[in-house]
Amino acid sequence: MSPKVPAWAARLQSARRDHGWTQREVAKRLAQVAGEHVNLPERESLVRRIKDWETGRHRPRDPYPILLARVFDTTERELFAEPSVHDHDDVLRREFLGVSAVVTGLAITASPTSRLPHGRRIGADQIDHLLRRTARLRCLDDHLGGADTYRLYAAELAVTSALADDASYTQETGRALLSVLAEQAQQAGWAAFDAGWHQEARRLFKQSLSAATDAGDTSLIANSLAYLAYQKVSSGHSGADEADAACRVATRRTPPAVRALLFERAAWAHALEGRSHEAEVTRALGKAAEALDSSSSLPSPEWAQWVDRTELQIMTGRCWSTLRRPLRAVPALEAALAQYDDTHARDKALYLTWLAEAHLDAGEVEQAAAILGRSADLCADVASVRPHKRIKSVLQRLDAHGDEPCVSELRQRLATLSFDVASPDTPPSPRRSL
Repeated sequence: MSPKVPAWAARLQSARRDHGWTQREVAKRLAQVAGEHVNLPERESLVRRIKDWETGRHRPRDPYPILLARVFDTTERELFAEPSVHDHDDVLRREFLGVSAVVTGLAITASPTSRLPHGRRIGADQIDHLLRRTARLRCLDDHLGGADTYRLYAAELAVTSALADDASYTQETGRALLSVLAEQAQQAGWAAFDAGWHQEARRLFKQSLSAATDAGDTSLIANSLAYLAYQKVSSGHSGADEADAACRVATRRTPPAVRALLFERAAWAHALEGRSHEAEVTRALGKAAEALDSSSSLPSPEWAQWVDRTELQIMTGRCWSTLRRPLRAVPALEAALAQYDDTHARDKALYLTWLAEAHLDAGEVEQAAAILGRSADLCADVASVRPHKRIKSVLQRLDAHGDEPCVSELRQRLATLSFDVASPDTPPSPRRSL
């Protein structure tokens, strides 16, 4: 940002980015706050005004200052006060953060797209670049925990959000850019969820839903809803209705892998509701299998291509393990995990805990202890709270067999491992840092 930009304009931009919103999202919220009492221009015109305000071209006039204060949950005075030394220092700090970032100790070079001059027109080439870069970064999730990847994913999202605000483009390119934003918000939200930062994860999943809705991208809308439901049930709340709603968003034009993913998560949500939902679990798993077996020629988006028969077997085993049906759970999990490489340490460690629990339900205490020990070995240094919580949960169930040598030996071995890796209570700042 230029030093000549007024401090109030810098604060407007900072307030928006602190909330993780695009200028289009601010325009939508302005309209909501105004309601029927104030007539505002149509959405595109309002977005242009917001761009002008943030660059200092025009100062907001009544009724906008009070509406903006309400949108950002602050006061007119705090937003539009005269500049101070603190304002100047804050602008300099943001400009420095805009130059580079240190992610998990490594310097990350900014995407060339993020260095476009203000107002530069972009097109399909830039969208393709963003999609390829997002796909490459997603591969990190195969091997690292969310506490390690969150900061990078959040920074990438901030860069794309700034591009959406500052560049010019056609309506078609704008919709494609919103889809990229939705995908990146899901990626950052998943990392936050994996690290145990649920409030931030929910914020990002909601941001993704908003961007996907504006883009008209049905697959990403459904996946955002599914993520929100998955997070809800993983926190111990009922979420089956929400997961079913995500499935209903899918249409015949939804790629098979996306439909399979939605039905898998619905099955999981119903499994966590208990044995009374076994019929719904069976139905949802069947729908997921039908989707994968379909002869549709619709290409799957890159973010859903990991959903395959092995993934479905794993979710099947997890569901039946949760429902305490070991005769169904063990074969599915053993067959799938035999194909899972140890380099996918977090996921394999997590899935092994359900296999251990299924063996425990079958009365095979020694086998359960051995598998749980294997899980702990795999995730000892992975920055993810999920496998560690699962290990603790199964270990508590093994306490009922604490007099057996295999259990006492397991407890002694786990005491020497740093498998209880804890993340901070709150994530690093998700502000733009590339």
